[in-house]
Amino acid sequence: MSDINNPEEVDGTEEINSIENSDQSNDNQNAEDAVNATEAVNGSSETAEAPKIEPVQKPEIAEEDDEVINEIEESNAEDAEDEGNKDRHTIEVKAYDTMSLEALAIELEKLIEKEKVQAIKSHVDNINSEFKTKFQALIEEKKEDFLNDGGNEIDFYYSSPVQKRYKEAYKAYRKKVNAHYQSLEQNLKQNLANKLEIIEELKGLINVEENINTTYKHFKELQERWRNTGPIPRDKYNNAWNSYHHHVEIFYDFLNINRDLRDLDFKHNLEKKLLIIERAEELAMGDDAMRAFRELQELHKMWKEELGPVPREHRESIWERFKAATKTINDKRQVYYKEIDKVYEKNLEYKLEIISKIEDIASQDTNSHGSLQKKIKTVEELREAFFNAGKVPIKVNEETWAKFKDSVRLFNRKKNAFYKDLKKDQYKNLQLKLDLIKIAEDNKESDDFEVTTPLMKKIQSDWKKIGHVPRKDSDKIWKRFKAACNGYFDRIHAKRNAASAEQVEAYNKKNDFLNSLKDLKLPKDKAEGVEAIKEQIKQWQTIGRVPSDKRYIDGKFQKTIDGLLNDLKVDKAEAEMIKYENKLDSLNDANDTRNLDNERTFIRKKIDELKGQINQLENNLQFFTNVDEDNPLVKEVHTNIKNHKESLNVLKAKLRKIKDLY
Repeated sequence: MSDINNPEEVDGTEEINSIENSDQSNDNQNAEDAVNATEAVNGSSETAEAPKIEPVQKPEIAEEDDEVINEIEESNAEDAEDEGNKDRHTIEVKAYDTMSLEALAIELEKLIEKEKVQAIKSHVDNINSEFKTKFQALIEEKKEDFLNDGGNEIDFYYSSPVQKRYKEAYKAYRKKVNAHYQSLEQNLKQNLANKLEIIEELKGLINVEENINTTYKHFKELQERWRNTGPIPRDKYNNAWNSYHHHVEIFYDFLNINRDLRDLDFKHNLEKKLLIIERAEELAMGDDAMRAFRELQELHKMWKEELGPVPREHRESIWERFKAATKTINDKRQVYYKEIDKVYEKNLEYKLEIISKIEDIASQDTNSHGSLQKKIKTVEELREAFFNAGKVPIKVNEETWAKFKDSVRLFNRKKNAFYKDLKKDQYKNLQLKLDLIKIAEDNKESDDFEVTTPLMKKIQSDWKKIGHVPRKDSDKIWKRFKAACNGYFDRIHAKRNAASAEQVEAYNKKNDFLNSLKDLKLPKDKAEGVEAIKEQIKQWQTIGRVPSDKRYIDGKFQKTIDGLLNDLKVDKAEAEMIKYENKLDSLNDANDTRNLDNERTFIRKKIDELKGQINQLENNLQFFTNVDEDNPLVKEVHTNIKNHKESLNVLKAKLRKIKDLY
């Protein structure tokens, strides 16, 4: 098949390869002499005539048949050089273009660990190409951000843990490849020498004066040795095989003197090749074109390497039949490729649509931070969609990638320009807030409460109206402003909380009221019992404020109310809100909203924390898609989500109560 013809139809007058070409005419003459001599010994009454190896007209083969058989030949030659190569046909080809940088690094590590190093070259090349492309795009994005933040290009440097991880994996791959091929090279050279030695022994068989059965046995041993000799260099594969096959043909023609042995061998080979043809025709009927083509390569290898000639009258017919099945399988494979090309074209349309959307977003003007954040989120979603859209035709791959990078780069430039202008405004805001801090710090020790209190409240209101400041200054200036304001209001609060006769009397009344609750008999009806408890709370609130050092009595009251609600088996959330209303009443002060402000801030923070915990738990559930719902771990996650959502509802209700007080 190296000359894209029936491998059995070899011209006996012309050497097919470069190995020992000069000896070919001698081999033919030796074959004739051996036949004549043998027939003379056997006493033939007819003139002994050497069997002639007639030149065979090479059948015409369509160019596309040439290509597919050449492809099979080259693939088998590659596999013949290193037997581990054939494993490449069974390794799953994944959508590397849709993987993240981390996923690509992990996939490379898995291939190196689980597969033969010589079988993963195409996979590693694809992974390496995708990783370099995506990491370079990331570097360009980081560099642009760095420069827009005022950095100098010469100072830019970026690295990441995933880059280090990938480099280590790729280095391990190169090390394994080098070690493998250094070892393989020595074996290939020795195997080639062994096969050339077998060819020399084959050439000598027709010159041996011994019983033909002994010679035939020696011939079969040489064939077995050939099959068992390991791989040889790929560039020597076809020449070595052609030379071997040529001398096998000469020997079979030499066997004309003992047709029984030759015909028996021919018959065996014919039977085996017919089985190969039947299998190829069966594969041609199937739907999995790629699997069929991979097995077809193995069938061609068996046909060429493991089986010898068949009777001359069958040679061309079985080859044409085998070639026809090969063509059918290849035609189906080409149809498959065309369908894949259609998919790639659709992917291209989708990616171009994504690029157009990004360009459209980049062309829009942005007036606020919130608006830009929405656009950033949208562009990020479009980027993910682009990476997950699949492959495009290779001829436009680089062009499409360049368009995508340009669209994202344009958006990033607009984004960075916006924030650059925004920073200017933030520095203006910073100065305005520093001016308010100076007013607060200048007046925090003032004793003129009637004049200073309205001033302090005004600068607090002005502070809220001023926009954002640079993030690095935000916490620092807030702490200064808060300390100055709190210092002033704490002084007012300390004076107002000085124990008075009225507050002491309120404490005594609350103490008596608390003792009376020990004997309180609640109605058996739950609703009536709740109303009775609410009535007790109202009475408690009407008693008035107590000295600051006596406020622990409010905590005792809360515990007593807890016990009463528990006796009524009141729903946990409802009980919580009943108690919380009491707490809010104690915090609410028309002259000083700081306690209420702090409570609102605390509740909002707890709401954000719970939302984050719920999101995390729900994300965790995605890792249990194939796990039974009765799994204890899954049950625990569902229970935690339920409890968090109940707590979240209570917190939201509390926040609404607080807002009602403003």
